[in-house]
Amino acid sequence: MTPRDHLRAELRAGLLARGAEGLLRSPRLPEGLDLTSNDVLDLARDPWIAARVAERVLERGVGAGASRLLRGHGEAIERLEARLAGFCGREAALLFPSGYQANATVIPALVGAGDLIFSDAANHASLIDGVRLSKARRVLFPHGDIDALGRALAEPGGGRRLVVVESMHSMDGDRAPLESICQLAEAHGALVYVDEAHATALFGARGSGLVEAAGLSERVTLTVHTGGKALGSSGAWVAGDAELIAHLTNHCRGFIYTTAPPTALVAALDAALERIGQVPERVARVHALAATLRRALARGGLQLGRAGDHIVPVVLGSAERAVAVSDALARDGFDARAVRPPTVAPGTARLRIVVRSSLDAPTLERLAARIIHHARETAA
Repeated sequence: MTPRDHLRAELRAGLLARGAEGLLRSPRLPEGLDLTSNDVLDLARDPWIAARVAERVLERGVGAGASRLLRGHGEAIERLEARLAGFCGREAALLFPSGYQANATVIPALVGAGDLIFSDAANHASLIDGVRLSKARRVLFPHGDIDALGRALAEPGGGRRLVVVESMHSMDGDRAPLESICQLAEAHGALVYVDEAHATALFGARGSGLVEAAGLSERVTLTVHTGGKALGSSGAWVAGDAELIAHLTNHCRGFIYTTAPPTALVAALDAALERIGQVPERVARVHALAATLRRALARGGLQLGRAGDHIVPVVLGSAERAVAVSDALARDGFDARAVRPPTVAPGTARLRIVVRSSLDAPTLERLAARIIHHARETAA
């Protein structure tokens, strides 16, 4: 056998093993009512935003053609970053092509060998990879456990110290205790890094997230925001002090060595920021509908984790059961996808339901009834 044949045989065996565990994944075309995407405010197909993007693309072309530090920078990006900084109440902001790229490369630009990172054990994969790439010493604390974080911070350790959390957890939908985290970090000389991906556009007077809503902008070192969730587009940005953004511009490999975001992304983010100011009722509607769904699911005795907002996890246990319930819901016309290990811990496979502003209470009541029915049918 050739090396290629050996590789194919090994990969095939690995895929078969994963399939036997109910963990084999592949992309699936959208079909049925969307209860899975993060397009919470229904901006991804908003005609007003689409028209703005088309206009900008016709004016300026499609792509950047270079990295930002060569010829990929432009007035549109410069204006957008100034607007993003103001949106977050910070001095400056830096735009990235994706949230993954931001987290995976900003953390290594801030800390390195000899430094210490305190990371929530359930952090998103992009944060985990950023921590690993940094080569700093990593201390994990149980998800949301403020007492464990306090004990970890109290241990001696030299170098720069950085606490890394999501303001709203991507799979559980619960909020980080940001006030307590800031208090502990200040008491122990640590910086605070907050990923606001799932809170951006949904909390705070300006809409920048839970850090703003809690009045902690001056106490959090930097925040990371994505455009691919409630803002309905793509890309990401880091917001913080001017010196921090200048440092990242010079030291963050994910910024320096990548092609600048295309015209459509810049235009879509700019338009989405304006659009959310035009439709504030959508945010209130999302929160009200999420409460309706949680109440309906709770009547069936389902395990909903600690969620309190638009991300509603229905924990079903085994991967096989989660997939079975998801498939049954698809036959009912509901697209509610199963999330399985390694994305979540073994034994906590779930449906991850995202409530959007265009849904309505009767639909969510029907959804809850079908979930309860299929969960009972598949119970061990």
